[in-house]
Amino acid sequence: MPEMHFTLRWPDGETMRCYSPSLVVQEHLCPGVPYPLDDFLARSRTALQTASERVQLRYGFPCSRALSQLAEIERRAKTFSNDPTCQVKVLSFEPAGS
Repeated sequence: MPEMHFTLRWPDGETMRCYSPSLVVQEHLCPGVPYPLDDFLARSRTALQTASERVQLRYGFPCSRALSQLAEIERRAKTFSNDPTCQVKVLSFEPAGS
């Protein structure tokens, strides 16, 4: 299964390198696009839950690393939940080996 990383820029300018066990993230997020926080969270949930399900179909168990990544994204997003105008930007996609 092709793993990948994707890099985000949060509203405060900090970046976060994230993991996915599947390229499915590319179906839900695009580099260079700023997403309103709620939209970004919905897309991230769908992508990382789908990635975990693909691992389960292939190996018989969900991907705990993908689900942990989603939890980390959700925790970080809570710091911006009081600002309805904030956006998260996807900076890049990289193969997991880079």
